[in-house]
Amino acid sequence: MTAVGVPGLDVPDSWGRTGLDRVGRDLTGNPDVVVRDVELLASGWHMLRRTTFDQRRRDGRWTTERRETYDRGNGATLLPYDTARRTVLLTRQFRFPAYVNGSPDGMLVEAAAGLLDDQDPASAIRREAAEELGVAVGALEHVFDVFMSPGSVTERVSFFVAPYTPADRVSAGGGLAEEGEDIEVLELDVDEALVMVDDGRIADAKTIMLLQWAVLRGPFRSWTVPSAQPHRAVGRVAGTGAECDELVAVER
Repeated sequence: MTAVGVPGLDVPDSWGRTGLDRVGRDLTGNPDVVVRDVELLASGWHMLRRTTFDQRRRDGRWTTERRETYDRGNGATLLPYDTARRTVLLTRQFRFPAYVNGSPDGMLVEAAAGLLDDQDPASAIRREAAEELGVAVGALEHVFDVFMSPGSVTERVSFFVAPYTPADRVSAGGGLAEEGEDIEVLELDVDEALVMVDDGRIADAKTIMLLQWAVLRGPFRSWTVPSAQPHRAVGRVAGTGAECDELVAVER
């Protein structure tokens, strides 16, 4: 009798992948965690695994834990901005997971984003900007890399901002129809976008993070760190009980 292989494990799945149950078995960076077993539960577009591992607690006890992790690859997101007109480019599209969990219509306003698909983050987000927003953005600025849902999803997202002007538009955007995308491009005043965060019309984590970074530390930052100013400090001279005062520079 001929043995039948398991797609994704010892024979290729529909994406040509094998060894999908090996991820995590060779990790050695944390001596308090020892991976014992990895099971592949599902391997459609992305992968769902259940990992069994031993973990040494802070009190020294070892326990056995099981965690399911959803592996969809890593991604990148982008906030294009125009400081002259104080605008940003965002998208609006239907998101079923949000729709099934409390979003009234499932239509979310978001920063453009996408999976890396074997590209580096900068190249991937330029691709997404062209596909979703229809713009060829200027120089990218990398803001930070973030694990968005580390309790269950492996994805790490690279955050970028970049300048744009009306002359940078290369198409109407809207995403790729063959991938089921139907994306509306929104050009918003940055202050209006912040109001939308406050009233809940923007409820997407990556978008909120990029908007807040843009006004706190980025292109729309409107404050500067004050310089040191003289301030009169009053105290006692050590060992004498006598009072003294002096001018010292302090940050206000």
